Amino acid sequence: MEGGTELNNTKTITALTFTLNEEIFALDIKSVKEVLDYTKITKIPQTPDYMLGVINLRGNVAPVVDLKMKFNMPKSEITVNTCIIIVEVEIEGKNQIVGILADSVKEVFEFDLKNIEEAPKIGLNIDIDFILGIAKRDEEFVIILDINKIFSEKEKEQIIGTETETPIESISKDINLELGE
Repeated sequence: MEGGTELNNTKTITALTFTLNEEIFALDIKSVKEVLDYTKITKIPQTPDYMLGVINLRGNVAPVVDLKMKFNMPKSEITVNTCIIIVEVEIEGKNQIVGILADSVKEVFEFDLKNIEEAPKIGLNIDIDFILGIAKRDEEFVIILDINKIFSEKEKEQIIGTETETPIESISKDINLELGE
């Protein structure tokens, strides 16, 4: 498999499977930190449409993105199964926490690398570098994503612009700016 995360010399990849518009996707479990029930997302003005906003993750601000919108699918509808997958994305050499909205989480599954096919070359103008490969699970295909290649460098900069400070630090900075400190 070319163009994806280094899979070292392992014979399997353990991945969290989830759904977007009834299609099954997977992320290497090493990049997944936790899965949360859907919670209120605070919208940030002047961000891309797929950037839903931020959530409070134990006192820290975590950006949340809608992969369906990023992948040009219809916007997610919130249901009882909707959840937020918290992942680590490498941005500027550092691991940053990002939430990904998913229609549902299915299971953690171990894929044998010999059963993972390279992503098909669909068209000249379609960037599929973020797809590690496609695996077959029972009678369904699973698209295995490379979380570090889903977003361009510019998009990653926009994501980290909404993260890292706790709400208290942000308010404190705003107060200091207003006071001229």
